[in-house]
Amino acid sequence: MNAEQLLVLKQRIIDSGVLGRSRHYSKLFSYLIDCTIAGQSPREIDLAVEGLGKGNDYDVGSDSSVRVYIHQLRKKLDIYYEEHEPETRFRLSIPKGQYRIAVEPRTPGATGAAEEADRFSWNLNSTLMTVVAILLLVNLAVMLQFGDGADEQVPAADVHPVWQAMLADEQPILVVMGDYYIFGELNENGNIVRMVREFNVNSSRDLEDLRFNDLDRAENYLDLDLSYMPESSAFALAKIVPVLEASNKPVNITMMSDLSLADIRDNHIVYIGYISALDKLADLAFTGSELGVGRSYDELVNKETLEFYTSDAGLPEDGQRFRDYGLFATFPASAYSHVVLISGMRDAGVMHTAQALSNFESMDELAVRVGATSVDALQSFEALYEVYGVDRMNFDANIVHAATLDKGDAWMQRNTVSSGQ
Repeated sequence: MNAEQLLVLKQRIIDSGVLGRSRHYSKLFSYLIDCTIAGQSPREIDLAVEGLGKGNDYDVGSDSSVRVYIHQLRKKLDIYYEEHEPETRFRLSIPKGQYRIAVEPRTPGATGAAEEADRFSWNLNSTLMTVVAILLLVNLAVMLQFGDGADEQVPAADVHPVWQAMLADEQPILVVMGDYYIFGELNENGNIVRMVREFNVNSSRDLEDLRFNDLDRAENYLDLDLSYMPESSAFALAKIVPVLEASNKPVNITMMSDLSLADIRDNHIVYIGYISALDKLADLAFTGSELGVGRSYDELVNKETLEFYTSDAGLPEDGQRFRDYGLFATFPASAYSHVVLISGMRDAGVMHTAQALSNFESMDELAVRVGATSVDALQSFEALYEVYGVDRMNFDANIVHAATLDKGDAWMQRNTVSSGQ
């Protein structure tokens, strides 16, 4: 298509109403068309500033607005061609993982074939789900009849030295779930127009501080007494709780937003959740570590080698392979308590880390990578998993970093960092 044809088609798509009432989609789409005509390939920051009207201080690392809009715009283009030009020979698209408009051939009648394929896929999936359900019931019956010790050659995870600092004494265990505090933003009529997550606002008190420091918008913020957790937390909790219960000690659960320093002193702590929700444990976790938070919580950097580990699982396409990272760490928090972190940048990282720490053989692999020669050496170390997944599920992983930690003066170091000395 030449420039004139592209401009005519652009206006036809906008006039169809498929982009909705929001001016953002029309403006972003027009900007992408202009870049295509000019032979330019815009960056994410260009799309944010020129396409969405963001300020020059827009942080692509902490704000996924551009990726969300591109994701939705791609869907809207699909809808346009399905509803308005199903027989066209060529169509506009936004290639996955790219920020540009492409012109691709389209076979007439492809929509009908796709619908037929979807129906076949649905029938096949329904059959498979039925088979899986039957197999699960058979498996449950076998477990109830013969117990859960079918493979007695593999020791239980709770007897591994990695867990001994937490399970072998009388100190109670507190499972801390990484939750996100949510507050509301009001419009001029006093109605909630959106719910907001700010990484530095993790409680009602933090919200009050935000109001105090932003008086112009203070009346627009509303405490909803609301928080949420990622889906992977339930999966990870189900994997880890049986390991902890084997100690026959009290195991309690709380939210990160409710955690106090006294809790950390008086309990062994098992954290489950995103790295971005570490909150009160963040300084303690990265003190003495070779790793640090990068440009966002979806990125870690090795402070020794300057190697970056960046997750691209923030907005995966359906069926598209992505890479995530899971972080495990274990270290003493005080003379009486120990901390275990089972975390990740996104769901796949959290799920794989929980699987690894509930499996004896996986923990043996960790011990080998750390180079531990004694039980004591396994009481303070960290490991980073590179996790590959599809549709937010983890399928494969490997260890990309493992190192022992020296947390002997962690609290002193933490206080020094906090005071800026």
